[in-house]
Order: sequence, then C-alpha cells, then structure tokens
Amino acid sequence: MVMGFSIALIILSMLMILLVLLHKGKGGGLSDMFGGGAMSTGGGSAVAERNLDRITVVVGLAWFACIVVLGLLLKYKGQG
Repeated sequence: MVMGFSIALIILSMLMILLVLLHKGKGGGLSDMFGGGAMSTGGGSAVAERNLDRITVVVGLAWFACIVVLGLLLKYKGQG
C-alpha cells in the first residue's frame, strides 16, 4: 500500500510540475505554445486558463492528500 501511494505521489508531482509550467505568467508561459498567448479578448483563452486553474487545484489537493496518507501509513507501520 505504501508503494502504491509512493508511485501515485511521484506521478502527481510530475503532473503538478507540468500544470504549473503551463500557467500563464507575467511574460506568458508554456501555455503560449499551445495557443494560450493569442491575445484575443474572446472567452476562449480565459476559459482554458480557468479550467487549467481548476485542474491544478484538484491535482494539488490530491497531491497533498497523498502526502498526508503516506505519512500516516509510514507512522503507523512503524508502530504496529
């Protein structure tokens, strides 16, 4: 079970890095490569950025939960 959460943590960490890099910063970001930097006033890029924000928050919460569960598993594995 610890191995499964460790693998999930590695995958979530890599996904979190990718999602953060895709976000648009002050000078743009990697999201510009995928059409996010098309300075349009339409709702297309704003919707994409909002969805990217939501996905990042969900992955971040899953990452945090995985760390907590893994910590608890390792703590109680040593006691029992």
